[in-house]
Amino acid sequence: MVDVGHKSVTERIAIARGSVQMQPETLQLIIEGNMKKGDVLTIAEVAGVMAAKRTSAIIPLCHPLLIDKIEVSCSTNSSNSCVDIEATVRVQGKTGVEMEALTAVSVAALTIYDMAKAVDRGMKISDIRVYFKDGGQSGPYQSNEQ
Repeated sequence: MVDVGHKSVTERIAIARGSVQMQPETLQLIIEGNMKKGDVLTIAEVAGVMAAKRTSAIIPLCHPLLIDKIEVSCSTNSSNSCVDIEATVRVQGKTGVEMEALTAVSVAALTIYDMAKAVDRGMKISDIRVYFKDGGQSGPYQSNEQ
């Protein structure tokens, strides 16, 4: 792991985004709450929070962090036939939380796939990226993609 002992404790925040594209009929089943495994969006959000908390256990060389905030939101997007996912992670620490935010989005997306795969094996997980980060020596970053 990288030695962060010399770094100052600062507030660090990261926002990651991604999406799961699917057939319109699959999205409609999710919207109506008619998937056999249950409430897809809520379960995906909880899975994302749980994953962010365990990032250091699954990503080699990632520092374990005492996270102050994790928020994962999954919203349906009928015009693009997808579920959009956003994760915000904040910490007072010596290292950033980009990996935690990316892990939250990734696991939320995988959960959506798992819960809907019985009706749509062609779903596509895409566009997982850091959208915004701030804190630490490198300063703020904002993606120019929406």
